[in-house]
Amino acid sequence: MKAADDDITFAGRVAIVTGAGNGLGRAHALELARRGAAVVVNDLGSAVDGTGTSSRAAEDVVAEITAAGGRAVPSFDSVATAEGGERIIATAVEAFGRLDIVVNNAGILRNANFDEMTWEQLSGVLDTHLLGAFHVSQPAYRAMREQGYGRFVFTSSGSGLFGARHQANYTAAKAGIAGLSNAVALEGAAHGILSNVVAPTATTRIVAGMRPGDIADEDLAHVARGAHAPEEVPGPEFATPMVVFLASEACTFTQQIFSTSYGRFARVFVGVTRGWYGPLDAPATAEAVREHLDQINDRSEYQIPTSVFEEGGQIREWYPI
Repeated sequence: MKAADDDITFAGRVAIVTGAGNGLGRAHALELARRGAAVVVNDLGSAVDGTGTSSRAAEDVVAEITAAGGRAVPSFDSVATAEGGERIIATAVEAFGRLDIVVNNAGILRNANFDEMTWEQLSGVLDTHLLGAFHVSQPAYRAMREQGYGRFVFTSSGSGLFGARHQANYTAAKAGIAGLSNAVALEGAAHGILSNVVAPTATTRIVAGMRPGDIADEDLAHVARGAHAPEEVPGPEFATPMVVFLASEACTFTQQIFSTSYGRFARVFVGVTRGWYGPLDAPATAEAVREHLDQINDRSEYQIPTSVFEEGGQIREWYPI
């Protein structure tokens, strides 16, 4: 079928999708390729907890793309090391001559109660999610900077942005990814590089890897109030449209976060209330903070800063000294 003039296409663009052998990454890679992108399908082929390796997952997705007439190559390097990140970028440049898009999606799961979490459970998840996104994005950023164009899509999670039990490692990593994207967005703006974040909920191996009891009854009750019960969480392809848009030339904004959950797409943001300005002749007391909590918490007026400096400027605008 011939593409309409206003269709989002990726002819001539090269994308890397990490963790693309299954779930969300596979759905993203297939759709980017269907729309014309050449894709590096990166997947270590490990189990949900990060153990083991296999080339099968990445090879199968590459075969599916090429059978449909697309272009793709596999990458079996680990995102958890700087050397692996460099090799993933080199694979794209060597195979296709350039790099335009990085979808940081690779992840593992090692849930545990906070007071029982081991260093191995913590470091393994941080290494894959947060450091993995850094290891891939830094050399990719350098390549994009040289050509004056690039798109990053980082994968965070509602768990990291809003919280979840038994996932201190995962939530910390996913929150850190949102912060990493902010830095890339601010530094990349002058070089034509945009960076945004998705926070998806979908039926994936990660969700399937949750332990019995990881989701409390009260959490299930929250979800059950809506149109979809937990067992009706849509598949990965329902989160892909936002990723494809953010990875495209049609996206012209940066440093934003979007929830792609239960078939809904929504903006997520960190805001700061106008708050209460204490006295300047001496520090406020804890009692004064208690007395002004209503004003501190009042969300009728707020800002969404794009940097720590913008927050400071708004404070001075609200409360001239």
